[in-house]
Amino acid sequence: MESNYAAKNISTEQPPPCEKTRISRKDGDEERTRRDQTPPREGTQEINGSPLLDFSLPKEARLRKRAEFLRVYEHGKRIEGRFMTVFILSGESPIQRVGITATKKGIGKAHDRNRAKRLLRETFRLSKAELGAVLVNYDWVLNARRSILRVKLEKPLAEFRQIVASVALDAEENFLPQAGRKAKVKR
Repeated sequence: MESNYAAKNISTEQPPPCEKTRISRKDGDEERTRRDQTPPREGTQEINGSPLLDFSLPKEARLRKRAEFLRVYEHGKRIEGRFMTVFILSGESPIQRVGITATKKGIGKAHDRNRAKRLLRETFRLSKAELGAVLVNYDWVLNARRSILRVKLEKPLAEFRQIVASVALDAEENFLPQAGRKAKVKR
């Protein structure tokens, strides 16, 4: 029964051949336009006539190993903020170094952790002038807090700059010789 149905309803005729059949050859289809393959630009890129500045943190300005983070956590000073928890430890490095963390427990999903880390990295980078005013070079570990996800860059930046200012003040007080210190007077 099925073979009878197929014989009645399915055509066995072949479709007519296409007029324009593609034949593979050495140069391919001549009608296709070729895209210009320009070599990559060399040298510094420019925007509006001024060269692009390198805003990334160099490798030597980053804490990368777990042992470096643990050393700062164990022996460093802890400063609580609204958007971040900062751990600092005077380092042997000739520059200020930073390590940034955003935990799954504290922040949550990966895209939120990545955003928090980007905000903290940018906060540190934009505070380069304030960090340059600190007399002692520190290893900084910035731990993101969940509240950083609800704000833009300005608020964490302002908070970090306040923290840096207080650290600079403490470093200055500890750096001055005993005879040169001014006595604090409570009123």
